[in-house]
Amino acid sequence: MATADNSLSQYDHFKVPDGKNFRIGLVVSEWNPTITEALFQGAKATLTHHNVSPENIIRIDVPGSFELIYGASRAQQMDLDAIIVIGCVIKGETRHFEFISNAVAHGIKDLNLNGKAPVVFCVLTDDTIDQSKARSGGDKGNKGVEAAVAALRMISL
Repeated sequence: MATADNSLSQYDHFKVPDGKNFRIGLVVSEWNPTITEALFQGAKATLTHHNVSPENIIRIDVPGSFELIYGASRAQQMDLDAIIVIGCVIKGETRHFEFISNAVAHGIKDLNLNGKAPVVFCVLTDDTIDQSKARSGGDKGNKGVEAAVAALRMISL
């Protein structure tokens, strides 16, 4: 859903399905909590805007982004219509960034291939904290909003 402009979280509300009968899991990493909480709030607000009942939004907290894979795997066992994984990995001085980012991406890909509910990837992989802030409610929008829209659309496939 990303575009070349700075209004990345703007979308056509009429193209998003009504979520009144949907149950959606949000698996949220506790690492970089300022960022992940802002992404969660953006996703939750968007889901409720599209009529997903607050009691049908199931939050599962996990310690870090690597643990999102297991959390999403467990969420797939909960009879949910979609799952959104929310995390933030910021590049540091070591190769840890690459290992975690790649593992999470591949793990979520595998869950999408093998599970019955779509898993939407909302994991920021930025070079700096400022880039993450810009994408979690700053001047680049909120990727949580975009993930919620993607989840609602994927349910309707």
